[in-house]
Order: sequence, then C-alpha cells, then structure tokens
Amino acid sequence: MFRFEDPWLLALLLALPIAYLLRRRGGRDRSGSIRYSAVDAVRAARAGRRRWSHRVPAFLRAAALILLVVALARPQTGLTSETVRTEGIDIVLVLDISTSMLAEDLQPNRLEAAKIVAGQFVAGRTNDRIGLVGFAGQAFTQVPLTLDYGVVTTLLAELETGMIEDGTAVGMGLATAVKRLQASDAESKVVILLTDGRSNRGEIGPVTAARMASALGVRVYTIGAGSRGTARVPVDDPLRGRTYATMRVDIDEETLEEVATLTGGRYFRATDTESLASIYEEIDELERTEIEVENFTEYAERFPLPLGLGLLLIVGELGLSRTLLRRLP
Repeated sequence: MFRFEDPWLLALLLALPIAYLLRRRGGRDRSGSIRYSAVDAVRAARAGRRRWSHRVPAFLRAAALILLVVALARPQTGLTSETVRTEGIDIVLVLDISTSMLAEDLQPNRLEAAKIVAGQFVAGRTNDRIGLVGFAGQAFTQVPLTLDYGVVTTLLAELETGMIEDGTAVGMGLATAVKRLQASDAESKVVILLTDGRSNRGEIGPVTAARMASALGVRVYTIGAGSRGTARVPVDDPLRGRTYATMRVDIDEETLEEVATLTGGRYFRATDTESLASIYEEIDELERTEIEVENFTEYAERFPLPLGLGLLLIVGELGLSRTLLRRLP
C-alpha cells in the first residue's frame, strides 16, 4: 500500500507554474545586455553550443522543487496484515451402514445419499476437526478427528454395508463418537448421528450414550432417514440373484428425539434426498465457527528518497549555473 501522510501539501505543486511565470516575467525586465560593435563573433560562439543547454539549470531546479514538495507530503508504503482468531468445532459424523440403508426411498439409496450429503457438509467446513464412525451390529471408528478433509471424504465414500455384522447398534455408534470427543478441548463438540431404524444390538443403549454425551458437553443432532410407510429394499438371493422386497419403514423417532433433547441438540426427519441435504445445511448454519479477523497496516516513511534526490539536483543546478552554464550578467 502507498499513501501520503500529508497529501494536502501536494497542492504546493500547483504554485510552481505560477512562480515560474512570475519569475520569467520579472527576469525579462532585469535581463542584462552587452553592447557589441559587431555581433558576428557572438553568433559564431553560440552556434557551437547546443541550444537547450541554457535551459538545463531551470529543469534541474523545477525537478528539485517537485521532489522536495513530494518529500514534504511524506510518502509512505504500508504492509497490511491480519490476525485470525478462531475456535474450531470438533464434529463426529456417525453413519448407519446396516443392510436396511440400501432401501431406495432416498436416491440412489439411503446409504449413498447420506454419504453424498455428508461429504458436501465436510467440504464446507473450515478450521473444524471432523471424525467419522460407522455402525451396524457393532461400531468402529473410520476416521479419527482430523483437519484433513480429503481423507474424511475418501474414507466416507468407502463405507459400505457388510463391513461388519448386521444390526442397528445406535447406542454403540454414539458411545464410540463420544469416546472420540472425550479428550477434545474444543469449545464446541458435536455428534451428527444418522440411522434408519431402531436400536437392537450393543451393550450400550442410545439414551445411556446420550447421558454420557451430555456429561461431557457433547451436543448430538439425530437424523432419521427414510420415507413414511414402506420402502423398496434390494435382496440378494443366491439362486434368483438380486430381487426387491417391500419393507415397512420403522424409525424409533421417540428415542432419537430424546437423545437430541438430552444433549441440547435437535432431531430431524429426512424423508427424501432433498430434505436430507437441507437438514445438513441447517446443522451447518447452527454449528458455524466464529472467526474474528483483525486487520492492521504498518507504514514506513519513504520521504528520504525524494528529499535526497531533490537536494542533489539543487547542488547540481547551482554547480552548473556557476561553471559550465554560467550566464553573463
């Protein structure tokens, strides 16, 4: 950045042409003259010298005055910096990967829709650590808390049904996420849990896990994924190949809502892919990191350069005016 500390002094530049015209008019009245009986010798002497040489002192004087006015206005250059203060959020995504997540009431199916929307959620975060837990009949950590969002999205895409024994251990999935957040010193700790059924496996129930989360200051957002009524689910038969069965959608909304309420979070129902995306967008707005940015600029004085050049030109003008370019009185 460049600026003048006293830019109003640059108005003095407007006075320089006026001063030049006044001096020129006064100089004509005081101009000296020498009487010669013949002017041929004078003309011959002037022919050997460049016509512009007598103007050099005036040019030097004008340039020196311009530089001195610029120096008087104190030119400065500045370096702008900013200090960013932020307190990141630790977020663990908990995703149901039981076989019922293959139901196609969300497109292309519940699991793929959940992975796509969760991936978009991860890509939109800044300064927040993200972890990933998968669960079915058991629970496991797919990604510990990290700022490497590329790793999270890659391993999120690799979650598939059949990675562990089937079932719906909602409490174990939540407890595993809470365990990951236990040592966190973040100001805000959040779990986003998505499931499409009822808890039927695991040593820890969903409400017990929610009380653990509440004790550690972890806020839990729960999402029930599935349309209302029935949904088409693919079934792989060893004899007939892939067929489809119609299953009743059975989400334990009461328990999921209780889990969210106990921890200060909220429960959401996603009946299609669009509503699931809007749910993640709403959570994204609720759990935004506050960033405080402080801008400051440090300026350095640059007037010594024009000041030095101006004084140097004055010395040069005085030297030439009294030696090589001296004028007769």
